Amino acid sequence: MKRFPDTLVIMLGGILLAWIFTYIIPSGVFARITDPETGNTQVVAGSYKQIEADAPGVFDLLLAIPEGIIARADLIVLILLIGGSFYVIEKTGALGQGLQRVVDLLKGREVMALVLVSLLFAAAGATIGLQEEIIALAPILILFARSMGYDAFAALGISYGSAVLGAAFSPINPFAVVIAQEAAELPLLSGSGFRLVVLGLAFVLWTGAMVRYARNNRVPKKAIETEGNRLTPGSILILCLLVATFVWVTYGMLQWGWYFNELSAAFFGLGVVAGLVGKLGLNGTGRAFAAGFREMIFAGVVIGLAQSITILLENGKVIDSVVYGLFTPLQDLPQGISALGIYGAQALLHFPVPSYSGQAVLTLPVLTPLSDLIGISRQTCVLAYQYGAVNMDLIVPTNGALMGILAVAGISYDKWIRFIWKPVLLLFALGGAAIITAIQIGYA
Repeated sequence: MKRFPDTLVIMLGGILLAWIFTYIIPSGVFARITDPETGNTQVVAGSYKQIEADAPGVFDLLLAIPEGIIARADLIVLILLIGGSFYVIEKTGALGQGLQRVVDLLKGREVMALVLVSLLFAAAGATIGLQEEIIALAPILILFARSMGYDAFAALGISYGSAVLGAAFSPINPFAVVIAQEAAELPLLSGSGFRLVVLGLAFVLWTGAMVRYARNNRVPKKAIETEGNRLTPGSILILCLLVATFVWVTYGMLQWGWYFNELSAAFFGLGVVAGLVGKLGLNGTGRAFAAGFREMIFAGVVIGLAQSITILLENGKVIDSVVYGLFTPLQDLPQGISALGIYGAQALLHFPVPSYSGQAVLTLPVLTPLSDLIGISRQTCVLAYQYGAVNMDLIVPTNGALMGILAVAGISYDKWIRFIWKPVLLLFALGGAAIITAIQIGYA
């Protein structure tokens, strides 16, 4: 039996395929305007036209690789610094002691632990679109799951999977709902009641599937290595600083507009302070950071390679052509079929456009007049985008966060797909049912 390609080969294959597409798909563009007040760029509906453009050459194909890594430098730095920070905390012994304490408290209530972790990450996904940050948390989550007798798939399902479903079905996700509603000229955070109900259903379906998998696929429990069994005052202080940092950066993202650089600075500071409080000293803290960087560097490269795919398609001027080709035929179909067609087209488009916030800016100005013409409410159109695009983050190999997490966890992409495809189908079925229901009740 031939071995399935590993992560690096998949990403390089995707880059090559994107380059080939620039020679096959006609080049075309939509006109764009920039709002002078907000600085946001919007696509002008009905402005698509084919253009003459040179497809990227062979050297451009090679050049896209460093350009992709450079383009995601802020995210790669975040992953390195968070990974380094957690490695420092782990070296102090505080992390092991804290996890052991939690495991002891939850002994006999392991299912409750799965549900609580799933709820925590779903809430983080719904509020701040948590995703890439989980790359650095993956080793800790897997260790926590193994200590209770669950495998790495269960660990990632209740963390990364729950964060994605939270973001996909969220009534308030600033990187999906808010951007999409603004592009569709809807009141911000309108229609939240319906979304909240669907989010609750999605959480129950997803978490139920994860719990069932975890209970049917138990593994031998793996003891957590700790420096002593009791939490020391220094460890308690370090864990309190960790919690405070998460609260601080969450508040910063929601209230001060913080992004990757601010998060990187906060977690780097946490790592330095934790190392000193944990008595690692300056040299020990530095060595621990370096070890953490080594653990995360491959995930960072994978994220850059995912961006390379988008760069090639943008340079070849074919992304707008893909959007035009996917959505224009839907205007001649009945309402329900058109809505589901938009849903499916948004899911397909997420392969070449792995940023769901970028996908909202690209597609909603095109889809808004189309939905008006078909007779579908703009709110339902936003639902189709939201459920179709964001849920695809669970499976698209062009999503750097997913591939980075799998790389850190040591899980091959084919094994992940075999694990995740049924729960993902459940989410897509729920999303389709919600879209049809929205049409029937006149959701607006």
